[in-house]
Amino acid sequence: MKVIVIGTGYVGLVTGACLAEVGTEVVCVDVNETKIRNLERGILPIYEPGLEEIVTRNAANGRLSFSTDLAAVIPGAAVAFIAVGTPPGEDGSADLQYVLQVAKEIGQSMTDYLVVVTKSTVPVGTAVKVNREIKQALQHRDTLLDYDVASNPEFLKEGAAVQDFLKPDRIVVGVNSDRSKEVLEQLYRPFLLNGRPIIFMDIASAEMTKYAANAMLATKISFINDIANLCDLVGADVNMVRKGIGSDARIGTSFIYPGIGYGGSCFPKDVKALVKTGKEYGHTLRILEAVEAVNNDQKLVLFDKIMHHYEGELNGVTFGIWGLSFKPGTDDMREAASLVLINALLEAGAVVRVFDPVAMEEAKKTLGDTVVWCEDMYHAVEGVDAVALVTEWNDFRLPDWSRMKGIVVFDGRNIYDLPYLKKKGIVAYGIGTAQPSTIEFISK
Repeated sequence: MKVIVIGTGYVGLVTGACLAEVGTEVVCVDVNETKIRNLERGILPIYEPGLEEIVTRNAANGRLSFSTDLAAVIPGAAVAFIAVGTPPGEDGSADLQYVLQVAKEIGQSMTDYLVVVTKSTVPVGTAVKVNREIKQALQHRDTLLDYDVASNPEFLKEGAAVQDFLKPDRIVVGVNSDRSKEVLEQLYRPFLLNGRPIIFMDIASAEMTKYAANAMLATKISFINDIANLCDLVGADVNMVRKGIGSDARIGTSFIYPGIGYGGSCFPKDVKALVKTGKEYGHTLRILEAVEAVNNDQKLVLFDKIMHHYEGELNGVTFGIWGLSFKPGTDDMREAASLVLINALLEAGAVVRVFDPVAMEEAKKTLGDTVVWCEDMYHAVEGVDAVALVTEWNDFRLPDWSRMKGIVVFDGRNIYDLPYLKKKGIVAYGIGTAQPSTIEFISK
């Protein structure tokens, strides 16, 4: 089976490479000629563990190729995935201009029956618009060709995307015909051999499933962060609270790790888009509005702790920052909490030294020369007054504390044992981990 994937960003490249890995003939298409030429030389536009090896291997054996010419490669294809960007507009809505442009180009160049699949994260109703663009393009050609539009949202975690695709916990597909269902069932058969489910549903439900899943995960993060902030006030330890509620099978431990907020390309964008969709239909998603507000505030929680420790005076104070990307395993800086913290520190007059194992080059595009770029984690804390752990890369999990004497530690991801650090004479702060002895309770 031949498959076309339009868009070689995070979703498109992972999709194309992993489909090729199981024997599918895949052509990845992009309008960015530089990106395509780099891919042909084995230079990837993103960092994702395991992806480079799969791309290199399948390009070498001829199952994976790259092109800028959709019309030239689409003949003979059974499936075309639309995996281009849907950046958020100022009002939070998803920008569909690239999706619809690709749909139009597919209609202009297709030569036989084709299943056109939206892989990009798109709001409910997008498939109808995609269908309209294809239909109009075919009418303009005065050509009658059968085709189907389907929805196949991705559920990939950055940093684990390859394994998520190759060993999915579920595959969600929205279809409106038996023919398209059969094609996509055949395409995904190699991924179902170990009993993993493929869930077929109507297209609108598939489109909604993606947003609902991300919104639920974002809700769990904001919930535990809200509880963590209350723990700080009442003298409770959120780590104990998390264990207590996480042992309830109805809740579970996933995504209830307190920290300094979520970021990346999915959760912030998808929560905003779902809230906007609700407003378009006259429905206010009050819980998600609160989720977004809590997350925005949470990105400044560590800064607030820093200001409290230094009694509001940061002018000339030097900070080391461990971790820049929005999460470990990726170089993605979109909506990263590090940017909020660093900008706040700089505005307060602090000097900032930074290190990240992977995201340095990507971060330089935003931060420029406003910070000191360091060679490793210990270079980042040379001569500093304090260090802030922002991204919980494995590199930072077990520092040599003997090299940290006199440095105040602000743990934004709760990965350090604060009582242990106290015994070592290190002043350290976490998220939601205030000790009861620091709180004064007054009986009335």
